[in-house]
Amino acid sequence: MAQPDEIAAMRRALEAACGACTRPFPNPYVGCVLLGADGNELAVGVHRGTGTAHAEVDALNHAGDRARGATAIVTLEPCNHTGRTGPCTEALIDAGVVRVVYAQSDPNPDATGGAATLLAAGIEVEGGVLQAESEAMNAIWTHSITHGRPFVTWKYAATIDGRVAALDGTSRWITGAEARRDVQALRAEADAIMVGTGTVRADNPRLTLRDEHDAPLPYADQPLRVVVGETQLPNDLNVWSENAPTLQIRNRSPFDVLQALDGEEIRHVWLEGGPRLAGAFLDAGLVDRVIGYIAPSVLGAGTTAAEGSAKSLNDLSRFAFTDIRRIGADVRVIAVPVTLEGRV
Repeated sequence: MAQPDEIAAMRRALEAACGACTRPFPNPYVGCVLLGADGNELAVGVHRGTGTAHAEVDALNHAGDRARGATAIVTLEPCNHTGRTGPCTEALIDAGVVRVVYAQSDPNPDATGGAATLLAAGIEVEGGVLQAESEAMNAIWTHSITHGRPFVTWKYAATIDGRVAALDGTSRWITGAEARRDVQALRAEADAIMVGTGTVRADNPRLTLRDEHDAPLPYADQPLRVVVGETQLPNDLNVWSENAPTLQIRNRSPFDVLQALDGEEIRHVWLEGGPRLAGAFLDAGLVDRVIGYIAPSVLGAGTTAAEGSAKSLNDLSRFAFTDIRRIGADVRVIAVPVTLEGRV
């Protein structure tokens, strides 16, 4: 059974993992704390993204020879495979660690089995310590791994009567500056920002992360821009700028689009429009979270947020609110799907 100092160390590992980077695409957030035989902290390690050291190796590098005889507290079961880096199980064994405590089991079939490997090497192992906290931290990554497709967040901004654009096509700006800043912060958690060709032609969006001066962040920090549709787009549109990578998927099937993005190791898609693309994903049951910004205004006519195939109330896609709050003059609502059994 995990000791109080190990549980406290797991909390520090969780905090370190969350603070390491905005998104460790395409990998999960992972933190590791090494404890000496006396329970004192030897080192803290974190994973900072693809190609960088895993949290266990980062901690071992900081601890050096002091790691021999230590206990490793890790937020995710140590990996058991060689990918861009070697297996963490091997590194822990070679370092002389005598006990490993982890929170969440690794759901990745390519990397799981670390606990068994450590046990076979004579290392004491305990899992499930603060498991719920770790699973919450990596909920989107876990969803992507277990479902074999990216997690999809549909974001829209609308008037009280559900309009996202006026009859003349104008849509900027329905919501205020505070809401737009909030969008930028949440966008940064995604690996891809997706729109349809219709939205690109109508709005010529940049689809980039920007700083407080509206300047694009460095290329390396930008999510992939994804344009869905067969239409050939002019080369001078903003989506083709050198500020961020862009991929056009010439297929409108939501399942096929997500399969293509899964092949690119995209874990989280930020779906911004337009209404037909949003409706297609809703019809397919492939929206995992809705973030809506509602402005205190009414158009009375214009484009609705989604154009799906529902014909009656029996066709409703049901969601449950998880958060409702004021953002400046607007209201932000967050909702997730409700299953047939009534569970969120």
